[in-house]
Amino acid sequence: MIQNKNLNKSWLTVSETSDFPLYNIPFGMSVLPGGRIRATSRIGDNIIDLDALNQHGFFKNTAVDTTDYFKQKDLNSFISLGRKKAGEVRLRIIELFSTENNELKTQSSLLTEIIYQINEVTMIMPVKVGDYTDFYSSMEHATNVGKMFRDPANALLPNWKHLPVGYHGRASSIVVSGTPLHRPNGQIKTEENPNPIFSPTKEMDFELEIAFITCQKTELGETIAVNKAEDYIFGMVLFNDMSARDIQRWEYVPLGPFLSKSFGSVISPWIVTLDALEPFRTEGPIQIPEVLPYLKSNGKKNFDIQLEASIMPANSTENTVCKTNFKFMYWNICQQLAHQTINGCNINPCDMYASGTISGPDTGSFGSLLEITWKGQNPILLDNGDSRVFLEDHDTVIIRGFAANENMRIGFGEVSTKVLPAIIS
Repeated sequence: MIQNKNLNKSWLTVSETSDFPLYNIPFGMSVLPGGRIRATSRIGDNIIDLDALNQHGFFKNTAVDTTDYFKQKDLNSFISLGRKKAGEVRLRIIELFSTENNELKTQSSLLTEIIYQINEVTMIMPVKVGDYTDFYSSMEHATNVGKMFRDPANALLPNWKHLPVGYHGRASSIVVSGTPLHRPNGQIKTEENPNPIFSPTKEMDFELEIAFITCQKTELGETIAVNKAEDYIFGMVLFNDMSARDIQRWEYVPLGPFLSKSFGSVISPWIVTLDALEPFRTEGPIQIPEVLPYLKSNGKKNFDIQLEASIMPANSTENTVCKTNFKFMYWNICQQLAHQTINGCNINPCDMYASGTISGPDTGSFGSLLEITWKGQNPILLDNGDSRVFLEDHDTVIIRGFAANENMRIGFGEVSTKVLPAIIS
């Protein structure tokens, strides 16, 4: 593990406050100048063309040597190599760009083929998502929703502390940061009307989440042991699970969210590996009552990742509305994956598993407008004098996340989503 600051220095220019120091080495997909799509990594604001590195022989003795993994339209084949083999590529990139290494630094004629600046590229979806599960793993969030919509004295349903609640969402509508989303239409049941009406949602919301991406497959009938689960997890992205609360409220009984969620979920473009997040492991909440044996995990399985969400109205500035932390999650990623497969459900590389809304113990750490405004009862005041209960057309939601200690800062960048008016046919 690279923790000493002197071992985390690159010959590339990297700001001390950058989310992407040498130790991070996230993976993404970029459209480079000329329209070429390539797998890339990032150090500071420098974008590294991984295919160019490979073509010039810098990945010898790794699993990607002389392959075309980095010329494809997504990272699926590369991620399918598994955490260990893909991790060797990350370590090789760290080696190449460290201050002490001259292999590439002295070959000035190659640098223009390999290194671009962030403003020269366009980031696209890093993976083709196969299947997608959205969990409901924040006790604070589940408690808040239960208080608002059910019995405040019995906010959590009886099963909640016994299993990671989740549902299978729509993989096809997961898009990358910067993709605008239209306000969805659907059925809404208002108090004024005995029957539902058809309307654009009046309660469009964000949900601040993190999602993990798998890197191995299992066969139908196989299970993944909770303490082996991380072998199947490549890394994480920020995840904004956009929601239409009024559509959701009418449709969710008895089978859960449907149209209220499937109109668009948005991820950050860089996948931060579990290896990069190792220094930020932390204990999770104490689980009472004791969970069943297949869900008992050992060691530090949560991660201390600071998160925030902002709203930026059109022609205005950002307003931070939430600051929370991934460490609050009651059910950790290993328990989520173990539960996903305990019935024999098979998984594949580049399946995506979202955490559910991440909320902390106080209003300032609630991860959705539904909670921040407490179902619309407490509007928030913005810097421009406007107020918000839910998102309005042309608002942009920006979610950021990073982990930091005395040695380094590892970040995800941001996921940005602009709300466009509904399409009325």
